[in-house]
Amino acid sequence: MDERFSCALLLLAAGASRRMGRPKQLLPVGEAPLLKRVVEASGGFGAVSTVVVLGSHADEIQPSLAGLPVHIVVNDGWEEGMGSSIRVGLAAVLKLAPNVCGLVVALGDQPDFSAAHLERLVAVNRETGHSIVASRHEGRLMPPAFFSAAHFSQLAALRGDTGARSLLREKTTEVAAVDIGELSDLDTPADYAAYLKRSGRIDPSAGTF
Repeated sequence: MDERFSCALLLLAAGASRRMGRPKQLLPVGEAPLLKRVVEASGGFGAVSTVVVLGSHADEIQPSLAGLPVHIVVNDGWEEGMGSSIRVGLAAVLKLAPNVCGLVVALGDQPDFSAAHLERLVAVNRETGHSIVASRHEGRLMPPAFFSAAHFSQLAALRGDTGARSLLREKTTEVAAVDIGELSDLDTPADYAAYLKRSGRIDPSAGTF
């Protein structure tokens, strides 16, 4: 990444995992819990700061990130929805790096994206001038997504559970896209089972060996 261009990474992991039935941030993925795997996968991105937003089950999840180069914040208002976590996370980013030029917003339940993909989001912003660069999978725009600093006030104004996807819909002329081949959202036990099957992994807690 251009040293003159500073970008932060915001990982959202505050949800209650109600559909999963257990904290999905701690789901075994290979040798690590899911959220730790996501943090480690993004480690080569070169972000000026990485902020992880926790909420529900924060006390259980936080130890899984011990020793990782991330700044953890707890969103006490996580039940409001993803908008509140973006606000809390963005505030933490700006406190750590007030002059940051851009922000990549990613979800802590997406084990497929890589540091190289995040770098490509930023590169497309630099190449095209589009102020938002989203991931695209099967024609749908979704996180991880890059937002230039011009959109920080809009991110800070988000409410409810729509999250940053609302900006992807509203700012269509400002959005570029980077295709991503696989992008699992692990929301339900079926999602998790399908991911484990596709990736050749097992769930040790299920006794499947």
